[in-house]
Amino acid sequence: MALLSFKSMIINDPYGALTSWNSSSHFCIWDGVSCGKRHRRVIVIQLESEGLQGLLSPHIGNLSFLRVLSLGNNSFQGTIPHELGFLSRLRTLDLTRNKFKGVIPTNMSGCNNLEVLWLAFNNLIGSIPLEIGFLSKLTFLRLGYNNLTGGIPRFLGNLTSLKIFSFTSNPLCGSIPDTLGRLKSSRRFDAGRCNLHGTIPNSIYNLSLLTNLSLSTNHLIGTLPPTIGLMLPNLLLLQLRDNQFSGLLPPSISNCSKLLLLDMSTAGFTGKLTIDFANLKDISKIYLYNNNFNGGGEADEMKFIDSLGNCSKLKKLGLGNCNFQVVVPTSIGNLSHQLSYLDLGENKLYGELPSSIGNLVGLTRLVLYTNRFTGKIPFTIGMLQKLQRAYLYENQFSGPIPYAIGNLSMLNLISLSSNRLEGDIPPNMGNCHGLEQLDLQNNKLSGKIPKQLFQLTSLFFLHLSNNSLSGSLPTEVENLKSLNELDLSHNHLLGNIPSSLGGCTSLTYLYINDNLFEGIIPPSLSSVRGLIELDLSHNSLSGQIPRFLERFSLEYLNLSFNDFQGEVPVKGVFVNASAFSILGNNRLCGGMVELRLPKCKMTKKHNKRFPLFIIVILISCAIIFILCFVYAWFKKKQNGQPSQSPRNERFLKVSYDQLLKATNGFSETNLIGQGGSSSVYKGILDHDDKFIAVKVLHLQIRGTDKSFIAECEAWRSIRHRNLLRIITLCSSVDFQGKSFKALVYEFMPNGSLHDWLHSNANKSRLDLFQRINILIDVASALDYLHNQCLPTVVHGDMKPSNILLDDDMVAHVGDFGLAKFLGTNSNQNSSTGVKGTIGYVPPEYGLGSTMTTSGDVYSFGILLLEAMTGKRPTDDIFNEDLNLHKYSYMALPHQVMDVIDGDVVMQSTKANAQKMEECLVSVIKIGLSCSVYSPSKRMNINNVAHELLHVRDSLQNFEI
Repeated sequence: MALLSFKSMIINDPYGALTSWNSSSHFCIWDGVSCGKRHRRVIVIQLESEGLQGLLSPHIGNLSFLRVLSLGNNSFQGTIPHELGFLSRLRTLDLTRNKFKGVIPTNMSGCNNLEVLWLAFNNLIGSIPLEIGFLSKLTFLRLGYNNLTGGIPRFLGNLTSLKIFSFTSNPLCGSIPDTLGRLKSSRRFDAGRCNLHGTIPNSIYNLSLLTNLSLSTNHLIGTLPPTIGLMLPNLLLLQLRDNQFSGLLPPSISNCSKLLLLDMSTAGFTGKLTIDFANLKDISKIYLYNNNFNGGGEADEMKFIDSLGNCSKLKKLGLGNCNFQVVVPTSIGNLSHQLSYLDLGENKLYGELPSSIGNLVGLTRLVLYTNRFTGKIPFTIGMLQKLQRAYLYENQFSGPIPYAIGNLSMLNLISLSSNRLEGDIPPNMGNCHGLEQLDLQNNKLSGKIPKQLFQLTSLFFLHLSNNSLSGSLPTEVENLKSLNELDLSHNHLLGNIPSSLGGCTSLTYLYINDNLFEGIIPPSLSSVRGLIELDLSHNSLSGQIPRFLERFSLEYLNLSFNDFQGEVPVKGVFVNASAFSILGNNRLCGGMVELRLPKCKMTKKHNKRFPLFIIVILISCAIIFILCFVYAWFKKKQNGQPSQSPRNERFLKVSYDQLLKATNGFSETNLIGQGGSSSVYKGILDHDDKFIAVKVLHLQIRGTDKSFIAECEAWRSIRHRNLLRIITLCSSVDFQGKSFKALVYEFMPNGSLHDWLHSNANKSRLDLFQRINILIDVASALDYLHNQCLPTVVHGDMKPSNILLDDDMVAHVGDFGLAKFLGTNSNQNSSTGVKGTIGYVPPEYGLGSTMTTSGDVYSFGILLLEAMTGKRPTDDIFNEDLNLHKYSYMALPHQVMDVIDGDVVMQSTKANAQKMEECLVSVIKIGLSCSVYSPSKRMNINNVAHELLHVRDSLQNFEI
């Protein structure tokens, strides 16, 4: 009867786990049930990962012989019934990864034989009850990823049998009680992201059997004991990052010979790093970012590198922003051949980069930016055949760019900007066929731009500005169909702007200012309709300003100091005087009134002499113009710096009052979207007739301020045709004196992808082509964020409601409130809890991993499967983890049409059904490859974009 009561409260059983639970067979042979051999009483209920949804019946407390109750990874809701306290024989209780809420039952002490208590990944609140302290046999206690408060209780020190206790990601607060030092059998102590403060009690260091000590992302202070490595010799993982410690990182850590992971980043350590790593032969990852390991300028400040040569399993070494001020030792080349990631960026390293760097043949990422390296870049860098990303910018490297770089066939990003490199750009860089981002700006490079660069069809970002490059711009530039940013400014390029530039239809930012270009703006540029910023200033261009520029959505246009003539257009960007400049073109006329240009007239021959006052005015204007030009030239010469980047554009300033009027008092009729931390309104500003979207932050919600700062930081640094375009922001006070913060975006008339997939308001659904195009747009945006941005940007909240569609159904990714810049400390959020949206959050975030690009890929994979199946990942038939993934996987390859959204299936005909099915299988496989459990096995987002393009090309070969 107890089991049937259990079944009766289950409202969804997608896999039929309880099908056998009926009166036609004995309960001891029901699936998931085991009975004792002697009394034939139920002793085990084991139903993990069955997708069960419903309440946990209180009648479970009648199973008095029950020893194991394992219901992990389901969707049980409601509270944990206090009747579980009647199960005196219970040894294992696993309710992990469900949706239980409320408090932990206080009568759990009745389970006096309990050895395993796993309640992690639920929505439990309140404090850890005192009664837990009476469970003397308790060995495993996992309460992480809930909303528990009240601190870590002292009475847990009475549980002397405890081996594993984990409280990760709970807003517990308080300090670490010294009574935990009594837990001599403990192997694992996890309390990261628990808002703990104070010092680590000395008694904790007496737990000599500990293998895992993780207290990351708290507010802990004090110093670590010098003998920590002697006291905790069995450590496999030591993770104390993101705290506020002081003093030395103890050298005795070298005694932890079993260590696999050492993460002490952003922890406040100072003084010389003197750990002898030679004894840590199994260590795989060392992260020591953002500490102050300045050894006072001693020559052996990085002597520890010598000892790292013995760490043959080392894969990742992070030493960025550690204030090292020394020459890098040649022993750097003795590091493990398995080393794939080396970060020495943002230090004060000087001297030449050792040629031994070429020995690190396993490197995929090399980070050396913002140091003081001098001399030549060693040619041995060409030996790093697996290298994919190289960040060497902001140093003082000189001499030529090594030709050996052309041998790096796997390279997709290299930044050598802001050095002193000279000579030609090596033509064989055209051999780097996967290159997507090339940044050589702010050097002393000369010669012509090699045509071979324009064979790199995957190139997305090309910056060659502030060099001494000469010759014409090769006509082969038209091959760069994917190019988004082209910056050739401040060089000596000459000749006409090639008409083939119009073939770069993906261009969003084009800067060719401060060169010697002449002739007209080619009409072919009218094809580059996505341009946002265009700077042609300080050349010798002539002719009329093309009318097609009126039709562009330009936010910045600079045509200054050329020889344009004729009428200035009066539409588009030309109606906003702060968004364009035409200074220094003294043969222009017309335009908006604010320009104060003469009216355009038909030229007539006449012999009348100019009145004296007109001559005086013309002479005065000429003198003022010459003085302004000389002053600008003098300032540029004096500072030795190029003129201000056109990307520091002036944004429109708006006040609270203006936004109030624009949205009709933030009325409900103008409300177009609402979330937990913000509301979005449609509106029109007084001076414009274009709709805007105003995102108003709910500042009373905790963490919203940080979200606002994160989003502002993200929008300040990123630009892409598939990212939502920000217009401005407002940080002010309302009429009641309360703080007010809002972001103003370009209005997207076709709403969100979520609306099109799930709203009944959309009578005409998306066809297959539209869905594929939208997915390609989103993948392109992610590829830009992950692979073209410096530093890399993780979006953190990819979901259909954050994908917005313009008039042409082009997708734009928005909402960067959870964005994170990898390798920086600018927007780290110390608040507890898993970030993101349920259903789209990758599983590793729930296990404590930090945000990564592979997490975005997972979310994209779920988004893709949702777009193709029409089912939310939180649909009633699914649980909250991987069920959408499993649902799609089980349909491959022959039942794929059964899971595809019916609106797509209806578009097929018998003639094309087979071909369409093949394409759908390919798309679903891409989504599955993105959303696999293991981050390292997920598909690269760049490959995702290429695969989707291939699918779209296949679709175009037959009629939908």
